[in-house]
Amino acid sequence: MKKLIKYIQMNYGVVLGLLAAGILLGWLLFHPSRSDAGNHPRESEEVHVHSDGEAAVWTCSMHPQIRQDSPGKCPICGMDLVPLQTLAGAGDETGPDAVKLSPAALKLAQVETETVSSGQPVGTFYLQGKIEPDERKDAELTARFGGRIEELYINFTGQQVELGEPLATIYSPELVAAQRELLEAARFRETRPALYEAARTRLELWELTDEQIASIVEEGNPEHHMEIRSPIRGTIMKRHVATGDYVKEGSPLFRVTDLSNVWVMLDAYESDLPWIRKGDRVEITVPAVPGKTLTGRVEFIDPFIDPETRVAKARIALANPGDLLKPEMLVNGVLYSRMAGNTETLMIPASAVLWTGKRSVVYVKHPGPESSSFTYREVVLGPRAGEHYIVEAGLQEGEEIAVNGVFKIDAAAQLEGKPSMMNPGGNTAPPEHEHGTMNPGMEMSGSQGMNDSGGPSGNQQLHTSFRVGGNCGMCKDRIEEAALSVAGVRMAEWEAGTGILQLDYNGEVPLGSIHHAIASVGHDTELEQAPDSVYAELPECCLYERFTYD
Repeated sequence: MKKLIKYIQMNYGVVLGLLAAGILLGWLLFHPSRSDAGNHPRESEEVHVHSDGEAAVWTCSMHPQIRQDSPGKCPICGMDLVPLQTLAGAGDETGPDAVKLSPAALKLAQVETETVSSGQPVGTFYLQGKIEPDERKDAELTARFGGRIEELYINFTGQQVELGEPLATIYSPELVAAQRELLEAARFRETRPALYEAARTRLELWELTDEQIASIVEEGNPEHHMEIRSPIRGTIMKRHVATGDYVKEGSPLFRVTDLSNVWVMLDAYESDLPWIRKGDRVEITVPAVPGKTLTGRVEFIDPFIDPETRVAKARIALANPGDLLKPEMLVNGVLYSRMAGNTETLMIPASAVLWTGKRSVVYVKHPGPESSSFTYREVVLGPRAGEHYIVEAGLQEGEEIAVNGVFKIDAAAQLEGKPSMMNPGGNTAPPEHEHGTMNPGMEMSGSQGMNDSGGPSGNQQLHTSFRVGGNCGMCKDRIEEAALSVAGVRMAEWEAGTGILQLDYNGEVPLGSIHHAIASVGHDTELEQAPDSVYAELPECCLYERFTYD
């Protein structure tokens, strides 16, 4: 230690020089520059976007309505806030609502585009159904006269019978009496032929064959046990009687169906019906008959929708050699159809469309090979044709649209406060002034610019979101119905997981009236608490944790 002190005393000037050099080097390395200091503002300062394009506003990638002047957590979902990047000069050539992506961003988002063109829409529909008997070849055998079943030749359902084959024998006093009348009339056939013909016709109407009637006249004695014969060739589908049963006139005996031809009944949903027409070709496969594809054509479409299943039946008739196809077998059908008129129409890939429930949205690329800007546009779509949609309005042939990475473009539009899928009007206030706030016990979204009555100002379509108390699907229906009951509300979607209600509404609607409508049905909102009496009447599954207010 003494040696060190002595050395310092001897070399005092050198030590001071080294110390001064170290201080200067540390200042140069660690002292923040003017530009760096601008990126780390004091909490008390109001920070806005700098002229060099660096972000001074922080937002949430999942809830872009949140705006804060410093990093932190999203008050809705708890995610880390990210800086809102602004593109210097974006929109100068493409308009203020355009979303401009850098080449690196396009590649990272895997954005692909396609030119809108016309074509002839061909629909391919995968339908399911089952085999049913041909109703035109059903026969219900009923008793033409009363009597007793003496013997049955049909012992079980599904038995095959031929035309004219005996099914049962019956004893009938009425039939015996009618035979005796025939025998009496036959004695006076030459002198009173009308009487003979009347007696014979009565037996014919009871479905006795000419051979049976001739046998009665020839033998001169009535048959006490008469055979009932099958009127068609087919399969016994139902046996209504047993040996010894007494039947009355009109009682059902047997149901016989010819299965040499069957019907394929396919279920067609309402969205499929505009495409399905008589004569369309259908390829049918039966899981019970693997490796075999049957081909038929639609010959009938049910004019009514089943109120329970919400489908209509499309019928195809098929030959059934060897009774290979059996009733109630499940089938799969592939139907190929062109839309009525067979005219060319504008079509776009289904992957290009974003759905909000009420709106169909696409992103149109601005002209130019070097352009990387896209603009939000709502379109009106017709039926779906395979992997394409028919465009009724909103696009023109030759325009270029994004067909892949569309959701990522929409996310960029939301972050920049420009028109997007869930916010078609864009932000109503400059982003640097839309700072998220928190009240004790509640989560609040960014402000929308309020008028004196608590609603957005201006006669325009706006979007906002706020928290509403609830638990289940019943709550969702009740909350959305209450919000939509306010005139001017276009869209209301509530998520049970987050409790956030997304709203599209007219700028002239007081936002407070929407809060009041929801609270009046028993659900607390960020601005108004539901009456205790209404809350108490909610079903048990809907009793959420009540909000607290200052």
